Amino acid sequence: MLNRRSLLLASLAAGVTMTTTARAKPSQPATPVDFDVPADACDCHTHIHGDPEKFPFAANRVYTPEPASPEEMAALHKALHIRRVVIVTPSVYGTDNSATLYGMKARGNDARGVAVIDDKTTEAQLETMNADGFRGIRLNLATGGINDPNVGRARFQAPVERMKARGWHVQLYTTPTMIAAIKDLVMQSPVTAVFDHFGGAQAELGLEQPGFSDLVELVRSGKAYVKISGAYRASTRGPDYTDVIPFAKALIAANPDRIVWGTDWPHPDSSPHPELKVTDVRPFYAIDDGRLMNQLPVWAPDAAIRKKILVDNPARLYGF
Repeated sequence: MLNRRSLLLASLAAGVTMTTTARAKPSQPATPVDFDVPADACDCHTHIHGDPEKFPFAANRVYTPEPASPEEMAALHKALHIRRVVIVTPSVYGTDNSATLYGMKARGNDARGVAVIDDKTTEAQLETMNADGFRGIRLNLATGGINDPNVGRARFQAPVERMKARGWHVQLYTTPTMIAAIKDLVMQSPVTAVFDHFGGAQAELGLEQPGFSDLVELVRSGKAYVKISGAYRASTRGPDYTDVIPFAKALIAANPDRIVWGTDWPHPDSSPHPELKVTDVRPFYAIDDGRLMNQLPVWAPDAAIRKKILVDNPARLYGF
């Protein structure tokens, strides 16, 4: 049976014009959180998609998401009992971080940002971003389809000195094989690396998949953090994604002081869809963030460890 998202994608592929009212809105939790969330908990991976008239998308983007507002994000976090948030500039904006800043300003001192920059970004702009609450930059290798280790190594090395001067980190959305290819650079780096979404591991490939042991070693060493976020990107076994459990447990066991958690809200679909045009607006994945958050006590049964993941580690990494 086709679900609403499938129907929307089919309509887009057929060239059907979707009206604003027909578009899917970002998901809100359908399941209540069933454990005690510690005070000052942080969602370390979210995005804001502003009104395209005010926050235009980059011409060279590879997909077009629907809007996701600060007000909708606030409703999400109220339901999840989360106070703090880290907003990450998505690939669709290129190096324009204004939509992220818009979302940060809506949350005041409870928000931090992760920016996207390039070699044209000036030192003055970085200083302004630092004052605004940005604490790192993101290298989105996965969405751009960058799999060449030489390219990945160069992309990681390029901003290191600039990040070192500010105490910022370099966040990477990539794959375990790329992590293996840059492992030596991360170990030697004067800046911290942060890997998105279980380091891009795929649950169906098992713990022995190439590169996952390198991610575990980097976490154990303290040179890298990993976000146990976006389980639906690692697994197709929703809604609880139980085959992700061994990966979460392995990473937490390696070093609970280097693990952070995030929703990946509003769950944009950045996967390849050859049948769609770049300008076709893609519906969000329908994810029950309450039910997914309830997996955290499965991954980390100890409340003290959960406090590290939700409160202490984000406070250290993002400077809350």
